[in-house]
Amino acid sequence: MKPAVEVVIVNYNAGHALSRCVQSVVCQQEPCKVTIIDNASRDDSISQVNRMSGNREALTVIENGENLGFARAVNQGVRGLDENAPYLLVLNPDCEMQPGSMTALRTALDSDPRAALAGPMVIDRDGRPMRGTVRRFPDPWKSLLTFSGLWRLGRWLPAFTGVEMTAVAPAEISPVDAVSGACMLIRKAPFLEAGGMDEAYGLHCEDLDLMYRLNQQGHHCLFVPAARVFHQQGVSSRTRPVWVHWQKHLGMQRFFRKFQAENYILPARWLVNAGIWLRFLLKLPLAFFSR
Repeated sequence: MKPAVEVVIVNYNAGHALSRCVQSVVCQQEPCKVTIIDNASRDDSISQVNRMSGNREALTVIENGENLGFARAVNQGVRGLDENAPYLLVLNPDCEMQPGSMTALRTALDSDPRAALAGPMVIDRDGRPMRGTVRRFPDPWKSLLTFSGLWRLGRWLPAFTGVEMTAVAPAEISPVDAVSGACMLIRKAPFLEAGGMDEAYGLHCEDLDLMYRLNQQGHHCLFVPAARVFHQQGVSSRTRPVWVHWQKHLGMQRFFRKFQAENYILPARWLVNAGIWLRFLLKLPLAFFSR
């Protein structure tokens, strides 16, 4: 059968997690093809996958000689895909799809023509929902509330609603601003119309950028709680946490400048940018000691 879903996994030193990720995908009851884009890993994650898969025709591995970054690698993978496959699954290498998750995501998109992207319930090893599974689009006020912790007051005071969801995640399929970028099933046509991933991002915020642009085109995201995906967060970034921390804040700055800065007077823009890098400095010790 021709694949209905083309899967792109960007790998960087994911170790054993990559093999578990691929295995969880090929065990889904959906015809799919998996493309792994390896960003110059220095571990044996790719050799493990090759040993596991043998000569499986539904698996392609592209090994880059340098780390292109996440967004560029996704776009590289998409360029080699079958144009007739309607769906693209972008999946982190440290994720494992639970049985039936891909079908739940695809069925949700099939049922909602205006939806361009669907995300699952992202869980930890104990089955608990992880932060960032359902999000609101950030702006300076919401980001300040989230950083300060005041977003928790949002359940009682709507003015304090932050990026994080304050209530229990929806129990049914629901339109939302944004879902976790760790696992995104995307309708390929609007993805290509939007120009794919913005390659100016190094790592972090490129997923929010994509969802924001899809929203500007009149599409929305769906949160699909019946689809469950385990995420072993931080596997690929554990060898360079400070660099990842730096890239995260560069991503925040780019998102603000690209979509929101023109709505603020110049002194306010300076304050927002100063706030982003103040957050970087305050969180830097945690990033450094997480190595």
